[in-house]
Amino acid sequence: MSEYVIEVPFPNLDRWKAGNTEIPYVWRFASETPGPHLCITALVHGNEVCGAIAADTLLEKLTHGLAVKRGTLSVIFANVAAYESFNAEKPLASRSVDEDFNRLWNESTLDGARQSRELVRARELRTYIDGVDHLLDLHSMSEPAPPISLAGDTAKGLALAKALGAPEYILIDSGHAAGKRLRDYAGFGDPASPKSALLIECGQHWEAKVGVVGCDSVWRFLRHFEAIDRATLDALIGSAEPPVQRVVEISQVITIQTDTFAWVRKLGGMEIIADAGTLIATDGDREIRTPHDQAIMVMPVVVPKIGQTAVRIGRFVA
Repeated sequence: MSEYVIEVPFPNLDRWKAGNTEIPYVWRFASETPGPHLCITALVHGNEVCGAIAADTLLEKLTHGLAVKRGTLSVIFANVAAYESFNAEKPLASRSVDEDFNRLWNESTLDGARQSRELVRARELRTYIDGVDHLLDLHSMSEPAPPISLAGDTAKGLALAKALGAPEYILIDSGHAAGKRLRDYAGFGDPASPKSALLIECGQHWEAKVGVVGCDSVWRFLRHFEAIDRATLDALIGSAEPPVQRVVEISQVITIQTDTFAWVRKLGGMEIIADAGTLIATDGDREIRTPHDQAIMVMPVVVPKIGQTAVRIGRFVA
């Protein structure tokens, strides 16, 4: 039996399969008024239901009268095959079918000869995503942790995270050694490009509030770009005062090197370890210790795998 409690419903996505773009599960809504092409991506990882809830909610409104005020708005369910394989007894197993969809977004991989279910879908979506100006990619985390905006390592990513006003924590990071994320693909990760992207981790995968955070992130993203009537979005967001945002800069990324990697103890998401030099894990003969005081543990993994990021270690910079 799984140790995880599933507190959220999983939307039935059959009604969105056909899309309206000739690409399955891709929807596009265009205004007659010029503006940027915005895109919401959900289910880059199949067991991260927050994006499915938010995209399902948004599409329900867009297909029942909610109008795009300017520009174009697209909604993409990325890895539906993984989503449909979800098994509550093994809830971590449906992250992907063959490989991680969010480690494929470098040109050499997309143009290469390797094949997988995820690569087929990434190549199918690539040309469409090339036309997107600003991307919001919704994710969640395997262990309980407060929501986090992953701004990447560009000033524009940080500016976008701050412009949304929530969630509280913003992470400045450069991704994973195992491969490039969608949010860093092409112009999104290029400091010289006007394109931008933000990845938001909405909380633990299946806790009750994860869909609420996903929807709130969508409304804030659309409000920032003035894509939909502001009064409508203000009502959806509500009048509660947002938290004061804090910025975390990654100081070290721990990549797993052996199959004997082990945590000294279970770490909490965004846990702060007070003292430099504290032993947190071993990886073969290597001891992994905190590199500085007040070290923040960002998304420690539950099931370590060689080549995967075990944890990102950060510090507050604002």
